[in-house]
Amino acid sequence: MDSHLLDLQRDANRQMSELKFKLVKSEQEVTTLEQNVIRLEGQVTRYKSAAENAEKIEDELKVEKRKLQRELRSALDRIDELEASNSHLSKRLDKMKANRNALLAQQ
Repeated sequence: MDSHLLDLQRDANRQMSELKFKLVKSEQEVTTLEQNVIRLEGQVTRYKSAAENAEKIEDELKVEKRKLQRELRSALDRIDELEASNSHLSKRLDKMKANRNALLAQQ
């Protein structure tokens, strides 16, 4: 009977040791997971900040693009005006040359 009790005692001690080992291992895993959570939360914060900054830059670029598009339209309008004026002045110059040549031919 004593040997049976000793076997039970040894078995209980072995189970207790295994459970203690599993507890320590689980606590280590929990600590590792908690550290991962902290690290990932830091990454989320950095990514969120980077995304907000990118959105701000995007908004600024959109404003700049609209400004440049307005300037481009204005410059293109000015080119059209100058080309029309140049065409008109070229025609006037051609008429003046024709008139001069006609006057020279009459003399």
